[in-house]
Amino acid sequence: MMIRKIAILGATGSIGTQALEIVRLHPDRFSAICLTAHSSSEKLFDLVREFRPKVAALCKEPAILPEDVRFCEWFFGEDATQRALEASGADDALCAVVGIAGLPAVWTALGVCERVLLANKEALVAGGDLVLERARKLGREILPVDSEHSAIFQCLRAREGNPVRRLILTASGGALRDWPAEEMESATVEQVLRHPTWKMGGKITVDCATMLNKGLEVIEANRLFGMPGEKIDVVVHPESVIHSMVEFEDGAVLAQLGNPDMRGPIGYAMGFPERIPYGASPLQLPAYGALTFREPDFARFPLLKLAYAALEAGGTAPILYNGANEVAVARFLAGRLRFGAIARTVIAAMETIPTGPVRALEDIYAADQAARRFAEGWIGGNDGI
Repeated sequence: MMIRKIAILGATGSIGTQALEIVRLHPDRFSAICLTAHSSSEKLFDLVREFRPKVAALCKEPAILPEDVRFCEWFFGEDATQRALEASGADDALCAVVGIAGLPAVWTALGVCERVLLANKEALVAGGDLVLERARKLGREILPVDSEHSAIFQCLRAREGNPVRRLILTASGGALRDWPAEEMESATVEQVLRHPTWKMGGKITVDCATMLNKGLEVIEANRLFGMPGEKIDVVVHPESVIHSMVEFEDGAVLAQLGNPDMRGPIGYAMGFPERIPYGASPLQLPAYGALTFREPDFARFPLLKLAYAALEAGGTAPILYNGANEVAVARFLAGRLRFGAIARTVIAAMETIPTGPVRALEDIYAADQAARRFAEGWIGGNDGI
């Protein structure tokens, strides 16, 4: 059996460390040939010592590079991830860099790897048609790692050419799903990061609490599966057992179920088309007693509804949506913005900044910078702490 050489971009984050658990379990299947991180140098040094990759990268250069990790080729600087990827000779790239910062890595991975295992939804939300066209032109596979898109991908493999009526994305609802609107306004960072079912990084956990993350997933589902927004529904499913569903024209619905464990979709992408065991606990449905569902509350979670408007507007609108949110979430995590002001910031950016077409990467970065400048100024003038 051929060992697949994998580059794990964002190796010290939640997705990266869980992917390395699968590499650790299956050394006969995978070799972590490239490991990258933004600034978590000590964590990356430990991973390099264990997995002994060919190349490694840190965007923030450490003061000292320990002698015992110098056996591999190191890259430092803002574009270190891309340069390491180009030098690695990896078959697959697991792209788990957070935010639009992951777009250059995805772009590079499409150029040098056979497959991109996509855990960075912002890259596809912002990159849109440009990323998809590059994948088509180069004949590269993009395999979804998000649990919801992995579930849809798995269900669609059973379609056998039958038409799809709609996609149904499930949402946990985040840490504040049952909070009254007036209490959500002043939720603390600690409260927001207390996700009821998933263990994830800070940014995505905040996005779950605003349900903007589900909005990004609606846009990503449009990109990945070619479904218009009106055929992509969201349902709140607190137990997080059904990861998403596909409804066909005859009314039949296929769902993918499993315990909430990100190693499932990560391993499915890594091993595709084979399923890779990772020590998952068997799904015990009687233990849950009941699986519940509810409609999303657009009044308490306006950023989910705004995602559909951004998708319909097209052009730079999804980029503005994402860019303003990244600024607001960073401010919130730093304790410099009220939780309720995250939504107000994104809404103000979308209502104020003109949208335009996206013809090149430069258009993406220009729109992203416009959203960030607006958000910084708006927060400073209106809702900052």
